[in-house]
Amino acid sequence: MNFCSHCGAPVVLTIPSGDTVPRYVCSACATIHYQNPKMVVGAIPEWEDKILLCRRAIEPKHGLWTLPAGFMENAETTAQGAARETWEEALANVEIGALYTLYNLPHINQVYLMFRAKLLNLDFGPGTESLEVALFDEADIPWDQLAFRTIEATLKAYFADRRSGTFKFHFGDIGPAK
Repeated sequence: MNFCSHCGAPVVLTIPSGDTVPRYVCSACATIHYQNPKMVVGAIPEWEDKILLCRRAIEPKHGLWTLPAGFMENAETTAQGAARETWEEALANVEIGALYTLYNLPHINQVYLMFRAKLLNLDFGPGTESLEVALFDEADIPWDQLAFRTIEATLKAYFADRRSGTFKFHFGDIGPAK
């Protein structure tokens, strides 16, 4: 950040009085510009024993598979964002259920929130951000072609919970790829 979005003056990176973290502070109007993690919200669309996945038409990870998810927008709830992302990426209508996973990715300033969701019908198709969408059972998940480690962790937890007969909330931290 170089300039204040409030008045246009240059900003400096400093620790404001009473704070412990460096922040961009305007040299003219003293506005403190807080930068916070981005929330990624998504769904695990379920139809019988299958899950709906999307093959990405955009970067990052063009051509790889993912659950429908994306950045939360202002003025929406996490559940609304998950339903919106499912519509945008898969043209699928879902009923959002319980929050299922929460993964922190502090190295890229993101938090992933994935909800279980009931696919309301089989009327779906690729949205503008997807090359294709398809239902997969566990044996057919393209594990070696998943776009993100958060999605892999979510799907592994989901199928393990389904085998055990009990779905529980999962959370954790995912660090940089090695």
